[in-house]
Amino acid sequence: YRKPLFEKMEIKREYTDADLLAFTKRLIVKTNEVQFKITKNKDEKINFPYSQEEVFKMNLNGYDNLAEEHPYFKYKTLSVKKSLFSVPLTYMGFGGYLNPFTNEAQVNDLLPMYSFPLTASHEMAHQIGFASENECNFIGVLATVKNDNLYYQYSGYSFALRYCLGIWKFKNEKIFEVLKKQVNPGILKNYQESQDFWKQYDTFIDEGFHFIYDSFLKSNNQKDGMESYSKFIDLMINYYKTRQL
Repeated sequence: YRKPLFEKMEIKREYTDADLLAFTKRLIVKTNEVQFKITKNKDEKINFPYSQEEVFKMNLNGYDNLAEEHPYFKYKTLSVKKSLFSVPLTYMGFGGYLNPFTNEAQVNDLLPMYSFPLTASHEMAHQIGFASENECNFIGVLATVKNDNLYYQYSGYSFALRYCLGIWKFKNEKIFEVLKKQVNPGILKNYQESQDFWKQYDTFIDEGFHFIYDSFLKSNNQKDGMESYSKFIDLMINYYKTRQL
């Protein structure tokens, strides 16, 4: 029930297809740029070089940088760990959760590592008092792309780009295919890595838990339910209308 971020940050929620297209194109250029800076080869996927314990500590850099511009995103005490329930979490289709008793961020340690910083940053956003899933996705992206480390920036940009491409695949298959051809093959290989990972755990179980969690979110003032995860794109589009990626 806290004041929504779009009000707090004075950014719009609505966007047009033209806004989405322009933002997706900017994201493709930026994500391609970061991927190539790391690999020096547009066809090579990102192989993440840090351990999960290092990720938790290094995520603080992004939050510190973010808090310089927006002090209400300040993350003070590191309390993030790998979940002991990573296997059932994966079967349920989740990347992590916030322990309601200890306020510890619990992250699924089976996830592809290129996306691990983003997932951890999302759960850390819950820790500093944001309940909305779309807001935590938004904060998680900002905290990773503002990290000084290129691998962390890639985690954030590639996450946001994947959602934008997913929206276009749903809205307009022709535009999606045109956009996809502009994405470096190495990035698409990382997306395939994620797809292959989730596919091997794809069962009726995750559909059931997503239905339950959808109902939980709706009963807790998140009327979009599971769809709220993708609603962060409207915040991203309007936030970056006046900023460089």
